[in-house]
Amino acid sequence: MGRIALGIEYDGSAFHGWQRQPHSTSVQQVLEEALGSVANHAIELTCAGRTDTGVHARGQVAHFDTDATRSTRAWLLGTNSALPPAVSLRWVQPVPDPFHARFGAVRRSYRYVILNQPMRSALAAGRALVVYRPLDAASMHDAAQQLAGEHDFSAFRASECQARSPVRRIESIAVRRRDAWVTIEVSANAFLHHMVRNIVGTLLAVGLGDAPPGRVREQLESRQRSTGEATVAAHGLYLWRVEYPAGFGLPDDSAMIDPFEAIEAP
Repeated sequence: MGRIALGIEYDGSAFHGWQRQPHSTSVQQVLEEALGSVANHAIELTCAGRTDTGVHARGQVAHFDTDATRSTRAWLLGTNSALPPAVSLRWVQPVPDPFHARFGAVRRSYRYVILNQPMRSALAAGRALVVYRPLDAASMHDAAQQLAGEHDFSAFRASECQARSPVRRIESIAVRRRDAWVTIEVSANAFLHHMVRNIVGTLLAVGLGDAPPGRVREQLESRQRSTGEATVAAHGLYLWRVEYPAGFGLPDDSAMIDPFEAIEAP
């Protein structure tokens, strides 16, 4: 029995999240079916992070165990040929048994994408949140730094969150702008349910001038989700990157063009 890791990207618009659902189509379901057609046996995937309905992924990672003998090229091309267009394997790599897509991850990064312009966009629909009023990205970035470090993030977790502890460690958070595009990227050891989308909601209030920068710390210290701003839409959120110990030698590859990679935070 061997273990294989996968790099996956998907458009979450057509799926009811990552996890298998009894009456709805999920990313996990279509991937397991496609991989099973190549392996000629049932496949059970373990992923780095379960995404919600409508959330996208640039760098999801998963693993499975199999006794099928296939080349990495056969896994990659055979699986992609059986997948719907909205899901794609980017890489396939055999890994040792100690590798675990969920518990072995040392850092996860989510990116929220905003198009800040006074008109709607046909091409960005379903891929980014359109905000029509001007945003002050520099103020958002400065306010966001109040969330860096280890905190009790109860004020930014969904009421249905099942995590045992609300304590998480944000290693970095940055708000960047290029022309009309604004991105909010958060890297942490782990995330609570709706944590990023709730953080973005508060930062948007600051960027729009509807709340002072101190509103971020006020909400954090309240530990009350009920006092927070509205949860932003799922379609602007991407699971951007999952990092593992260098010894596993996993690729960091995506077909998605990233125009923000070289931009420094304000």
